[in-house]
Amino acid sequence: MPADIPTSVALAEAAAHLAGRYQDKFGAVPRVYRAPGRVNLIGEHTDYNDGFVMPVAIGMYTYVAAGPRSNRTIEIHSENFSQSKTFSLDSLNGGPSGHWSDYVRGVAAVLEAGGCKLQGTNLVIRGDVPIGSGLSSSAAVEVATALALLDVAGLSMDRREVALMCQRAENEHTGTRCGIMDQFVSCFGAAGHVLLLDCRDLALTLLPIPADARIIVCNSKVKHALALGEYNRRREDCEEGVRLLQRVLPQAIALRDVTNTDLETHTALLSPQVFRRCRHVISENARVLQAAEALTAGDMKSFGRLMYQSHASLRDDYEVSCRELDVLVELARGMEGVFGARMTGGGFGGCTVNLVRAEAAEQFQLEIRRGYESATGIVPDVYVCSAADGAGLVSENSWL
Repeated sequence: MPADIPTSVALAEAAAHLAGRYQDKFGAVPRVYRAPGRVNLIGEHTDYNDGFVMPVAIGMYTYVAAGPRSNRTIEIHSENFSQSKTFSLDSLNGGPSGHWSDYVRGVAAVLEAGGCKLQGTNLVIRGDVPIGSGLSSSAAVEVATALALLDVAGLSMDRREVALMCQRAENEHTGTRCGIMDQFVSCFGAAGHVLLLDCRDLALTLLPIPADARIIVCNSKVKHALALGEYNRRREDCEEGVRLLQRVLPQAIALRDVTNTDLETHTALLSPQVFRRCRHVISENARVLQAAEALTAGDMKSFGRLMYQSHASLRDDYEVSCRELDVLVELARGMEGVFGARMTGGGFGGCTVNLVRAEAAEQFQLEIRRGYESATGIVPDVYVCSAADGAGLVSENSWL
């Protein structure tokens, strides 16, 4: 299933379909919001370490149709799960339940706790971002939901605050201690550009994608569940590393503040596992900054080399890859016209991201499907992606 950025007509058609489903269920005309998923070109597991990342919003969206209710109740219907859920805005407390509605409930809870007096709302949600693929379907749900709930309540909020609220919702109400990257790029994506984001101060630089490069995402079809613990354990290892290194580096607030020389000098303070986790984050931060320089210079060969180095570090030091992701990367490495490849997302399955020369893109898709199926018995989904704009209201004219 190729996935290129939808035209305005395609976006309107998708929104009109969801608006029709909303009208069938609730008997009213909604407003429809959409928020994109993302793929991260380089900079994995650095965001929650105050580091640097280089994501791009892609033309796969979560759509949320919303309208007001007369009471303080949220009713949600998920088209993807064919399920509905109702909860009161006056009783939003509680930890993760493992249900898909945690993402909506969490956003509502964080907004209310932040002083936003929400109104009862009916929601119908449909997502095109593959769930569990590492393309951040969760952040897309959170951001689209936040915009919808704020709009129904007649409230407005700065996009940076929206991203931070949605990150907090995922941390506190789904159990995944993610960083800010996914929610931020869903809010601030820009067509034709990648985002270089400093996750400490949220400084953002837009870098154009070269015209002769294509972003191709390969879905391994191996599902991960980050909230089950492994993602959070990686973060705990990083925090343990900072705590121990602060004995000799009191200025270090996060691994962002530690150099590779610092780490090598003070290896004895850390267990082998914590050392490897720290080494990945520190080296990955350096790779992101080098990749930004390469992209600015149009040096795609250097950018690709950094992608391969990133994957090796994620595989060996951070230990978040898997056989299927490694197969996809090695297949890409041997193909003509491929600048670079790596796993993307939290890991434990999901997708690889590949930068491919434009004229080689079609052949790449054929070869990667054939090679991966031969090696694993699984037919991968392959998406040719374009950099998309961030979240917003979809025009209502097509269904009013």
